[in-house]
Amino acid sequence: MSKTEIKKSSLHIGEDGIEKKSSSKRLEVLKTYKIYIGGQFPRTESGRYYVPTNAAGKKLANVCLSSRKDFRDAVVSARSAYGGWSTRAAFNRGQILYRMAEMLEGRKAQFIDELIQQDSSKGKAEKEVNLAIDRLIHYAGWCDKYQQLFSAVNPVASSHFNFSVPEPMGVVAMIAPQNDSLLGLVSVIAPVIAGGNTCVVLASETKPLCSVTFAEVLNSSDLPGGVVNILTGKVAELAPWFVNHMDVNATIFCENDSEIKKMMQEKSAMNLKRIFFYDKLKWNTEQGQSPYFILDTQEIKTTWHPVENIAGSGSGY
Repeated sequence: MSKTEIKKSSLHIGEDGIEKKSSSKRLEVLKTYKIYIGGQFPRTESGRYYVPTNAAGKKLANVCLSSRKDFRDAVVSARSAYGGWSTRAAFNRGQILYRMAEMLEGRKAQFIDELIQQDSSKGKAEKEVNLAIDRLIHYAGWCDKYQQLFSAVNPVASSHFNFSVPEPMGVVAMIAPQNDSLLGLVSVIAPVIAGGNTCVVLASETKPLCSVTFAEVLNSSDLPGGVVNILTGKVAELAPWFVNHMDVNATIFCENDSEIKKMMQEKSAMNLKRIFFYDKLKWNTEQGQSPYFILDTQEIKTTWHPVENIAGSGSGY
């Protein structure tokens, strides 16, 4: 191609027949952030989406607006995964949480960039990602230790051994903190799955970027599909279904919204669902991590065993 031809290629003919220079500005292609159900990344069945913006008004992405049907699908997936996950060796669950921390460390720069896009400073973004990594390691260490802390051998009047041990509740539905898009999400997921539960979590509505990127971390961390399911969308629209679904064993709500809290308390009374409010926690402090968060979604099982049978088995009792 000659210089004359190159020059002409940058021109176009206007309506008035005069050659005009074309603009080099191109339309930005926004990434579509999909939801995460059963180890897959489907689009919402409703076909709806929304476009969150930052403080400067910049459009961040196309984000799925999850529906009630998406939530139902996520609960089915979580229930299917519960049997295998709850019976895994606690040590193996710890290995998988540690692997999640490793994968998050490897994609640190991407998470920092997404947090900055969502109005965080570089220093705060780096601190949040580092805290999220440390929090996963914290709960990885607790996976095979909380049982000793919360179990008991109970004194009884009869000739029996009486043991109380924690067991996972089942499927936990969670509405994550809306202002801590990565750290808040990690802080509610980690203790729930460390204790052998499976979960469905609704990510931040206004700052959703890190949630779907974190789902990509989960997908490459040996975590079985269905153990964690991540939805994006509106809290007001989905909160009633989170607490109303009969196959959800517990609900966690992390926002200080008195109207939604009252609604959840009323609906949980109808189906005897456990409900926890984590609305006053500062996730970026020591307050944001504790083995007692694991205990919240455990049930205590008590077992009786006759002393005579143990003595007769040659065990030395």
